[in-house]
Amino acid sequence: DIGTERYTFSFTIRDSPTYFINVQSWGREEYIRSLSESFRVGDCVTIENPLIQSKEAEREEKFNPVTPSAYKLLLSENHSVVKTSSCYDTDTRLLSLLHLPVKDPQDYYSLGDIVANGQSLHGRVLNVLAAVMAVSN
Repeated sequence: DIGTERYTFSFTIRDSPTYFINVQSWGREEYIRSLSESFRVGDCVTIENPLIQSKEAEREEKFNPVTPSAYKLLLSENHSVVKTSSCYDTDTRLLSLLHLPVKDPQDYYSLGDIVANGQSLHGRVLNVLAAVMAVSN
Protein backbone atom coordinates (compact mmCIF):
# COMPACT_ATOMS: atom_id res chain seq x y z
CA ASP A 1 0.00 0.00 0.00
CA ILE A 2 1.28 3.47 -0.87
CA GLY A 3 2.26 5.40 2.21
CA THR A 4 2.47 2.31 4.42
CA GLU A 5 5.75 1.77 6.26
CA ARG A 6 7.41 -1.55 5.53
CA TYR A 7 10.23 -3.17 7.45
CA THR A 8 12.83 -5.69 6.38
CA PHE A 9 14.80 -8.52 7.98
CA SER A 10 17.51 -10.52 6.20
CA PHE A 11 19.54 -13.55 7.24
CA THR A 12 21.53 -16.41 5.72
CA ILE A 13 20.79 -20.10 6.22
CA ARG A 14 22.87 -23.16 5.40
CA ASP A 15 22.35 -26.90 5.40
CA SER A 16 25.79 -28.07 4.27
CA PRO A 17 29.38 -26.79 4.20
CA THR A 18 29.01 -25.62 0.61
CA TYR A 19 25.35 -24.59 0.24
CA PHE A 20 23.78 -21.56 1.85
CA ILE A 21 21.25 -18.98 0.73
CA ASN A 22 20.12 -15.50 1.73
CA VAL A 23 16.61 -14.99 3.06
CA GLN A 24 14.80 -11.67 2.97
CA SER A 25 11.49 -10.65 4.49
CA TRP A 26 9.43 -7.49 4.14
CA GLY A 27 6.34 -6.58 6.12
CA ARG A 28 4.69 -4.65 8.89
CA GLU A 29 6.78 -3.71 11.91
CA GLU A 30 5.01 -6.25 14.15
CA TYR A 31 5.67 -9.10 11.72
CA ILE A 32 9.34 -8.25 11.20
CA ARG A 33 9.95 -7.71 14.92
CA SER A 34 8.27 -11.02 15.76
CA LEU A 35 10.22 -12.85 13.04
CA SER A 36 13.56 -11.37 14.09
CA GLU A 37 12.96 -12.34 17.71
CA SER A 38 11.72 -15.87 16.93
CA PHE A 39 15.20 -17.39 16.46
CA ARG A 40 18.86 -16.54 16.87
CA VAL A 41 22.20 -17.52 15.39
CA GLY A 42 22.73 -21.25 15.81
CA ASP A 43 19.06 -22.21 15.86
CA CYS A 44 17.80 -24.76 13.36
CA VAL A 45 14.81 -23.51 11.42
CA THR A 46 12.33 -24.85 8.91
CA ILE A 47 11.07 -22.35 6.37
CA GLU A 48 7.68 -23.12 4.87
CA ASN A 49 6.30 -21.52 1.69
CA PRO A 50 9.07 -19.09 0.77
CA LEU A 51 9.06 -17.45 -2.64
CA ILE A 52 12.16 -18.34 -4.65
CA GLN A 53 13.54 -15.39 -6.62
CA SER A 54 16.59 -14.82 -8.80
CA LYS A 55 18.99 -12.56 -6.97
CA GLU A 56 20.42 -9.38 -8.39
CA ALA A 57 24.09 -10.02 -7.55
CA GLU A 58 25.35 -6.49 -8.14
CA ARG A 59 22.82 -4.92 -5.81
CA GLU A 60 22.14 -7.59 -3.21
CA GLU A 61 25.56 -9.03 -2.54
CA LYS A 62 26.92 -5.63 -1.62
CA PHE A 63 25.15 -5.90 1.75
CA ASN A 64 24.60 -9.69 2.06
CA PRO A 65 26.97 -12.64 2.04
CA VAL A 66 27.84 -13.89 -1.44
CA THR A 67 26.16 -17.27 -1.84
CA PRO A 68 26.76 -20.07 -4.33
CA SER A 69 23.10 -19.91 -5.35
CA ALA A 70 21.65 -17.76 -8.11
CA TYR A 71 18.53 -17.44 -5.97
CA LYS A 72 17.28 -15.99 -2.69
CA LEU A 73 14.29 -16.84 -0.53
CA LEU A 74 11.64 -14.22 0.11
CA LEU A 75 9.39 -14.63 3.14
CA SER A 76 5.84 -13.36 2.89
CA GLU A 77 3.96 -12.20 5.95
CA ASN A 78 0.78 -13.87 4.69
CA HIS A 79 2.15 -17.13 3.29
CA SER A 80 5.52 -18.06 4.83
CA VAL A 81 6.28 -19.60 8.21
CA VAL A 82 9.61 -19.96 10.03
CA LYS A 83 9.66 -22.67 12.70
CA THR A 84 12.51 -23.34 15.10
CA SER A 85 13.44 -26.88 16.08
CA SER A 86 14.16 -27.86 19.66
CA CYS A 87 17.70 -28.91 20.44
CA TYR A 88 16.47 -32.51 20.75
CA ASP A 89 15.26 -32.47 17.15
CA THR A 90 18.47 -30.94 15.79
CA ASP A 91 20.37 -33.02 13.29
CA THR A 92 23.92 -33.35 14.65
CA ARG A 93 25.30 -32.87 11.13
CA LEU A 94 23.87 -29.34 11.17
CA LEU A 95 25.61 -28.49 14.43
CA SER A 96 28.99 -28.83 12.73
CA LEU A 97 28.02 -25.95 10.41
CA LEU A 98 27.64 -23.38 13.19
CA HIS A 99 31.22 -22.13 13.05
CA LEU A 100 31.75 -22.14 9.30
CA PRO A 101 31.97 -18.62 7.87
CA VAL A 102 29.93 -17.75 4.80
CA LYS A 103 32.86 -15.81 3.35
CA ASP A 104 36.31 -16.83 2.16
CA PRO A 105 38.76 -16.33 5.05
CA GLN A 106 40.93 -14.17 2.76
CA ASP A 107 38.00 -11.82 2.04
CA TYR A 108 37.89 -10.10 5.46
CA TYR A 109 39.51 -7.02 6.93
CA SER A 110 40.26 -6.96 10.64
CA LEU A 111 39.59 -3.82 12.62
CA GLY A 112 43.37 -3.38 12.90
CA ASP A 113 43.69 -3.46 9.09
CA ILE A 114 41.02 -0.78 8.80
CA VAL A 115 42.71 1.47 11.36
CA ALA A 116 46.12 1.01 9.72
CA ASN A 117 44.90 1.41 6.13
CA GLY A 118 41.82 3.58 6.58
CA GLN A 119 42.90 6.26 4.13
CA SER A 120 43.38 3.81 1.25
CA LEU A 121 40.09 2.04 2.07
CA HIS A 122 37.98 5.21 2.12
CA GLY A 123 34.77 4.81 0.10
CA ARG A 124 35.11 1.04 -0.35
CA VAL A 125 32.62 -1.59 0.84
CA LEU A 126 34.46 -4.13 3.02
CA ASN A 127 33.83 -7.36 4.85
CA VAL A 128 34.83 -7.00 8.50
CA LEU A 129 35.77 -9.87 10.80
CA ALA A 130 35.10 -8.91 14.41
CA ALA A 131 33.49 -10.37 17.52
CA VAL A 132 30.45 -8.75 19.14
CA MET A 133 30.80 -8.73 22.91
CA ALA A 134 27.39 -7.28 23.78
CA VAL A 135 24.22 -5.96 22.21
CA SER A 136 21.87 -3.72 24.17
CA ASN A 137 19.08 -1.20 23.70
